[in-house]
Amino acid sequence: MRKKKEPTFAYGIEITKPFSKEMYDHNDMVAKEMRLNIFKQWNALIHGIDLDTDWEDFGDDESVVKLQKLVCYSGYGSGYTLRMVNDEFCNELNNMANWQLHEEYSYGCFERLLPRTKYMMIGFDWCKHDYGTEVLVDPHAKVVNKVVDRLMENSIDNQ
Repeated sequence: MRKKKEPTFAYGIEITKPFSKEMYDHNDMVAKEMRLNIFKQWNALIHGIDLDTDWEDFGDDESVVKLQKLVCYSGYGSGYTLRMVNDEFCNELNNMANWQLHEEYSYGCFERLLPRTKYMMIGFDWCKHDYGTEVLVDPHAKVVNKVVDRLMENSIDNQ
């Protein structure tokens, strides 16, 4: 006879497949913070630059290009201006699915292009980097919490 799998919790929310309304609500809240952070970073990077600047004038190593590649489905080259890329960037950012935000934000945070969010999205299996500042642990798992507390004492995030 098979044992029933113990439920998994994150931030006090039971992780279910398919996602519950509570999970969708949590992920939508995190998505708002992510979009705001990405938009702020984008605007900070392009602030003061003439929007008619040819996109080709930006090198591949510049943060503005790296951030653009996290959000937009394709790259840009000759014939595109910053204004054109900005319009597409804002459109793509507003329409990104939560799973895309989860994956891409993780990469952006890992690359130090984006700040950590308070919470991570839940219910997704993988990401490059834990981008949340709050620990994703089941509050009932006392042993795990003690281990996490010990590890966090010397973490660079706690300094």
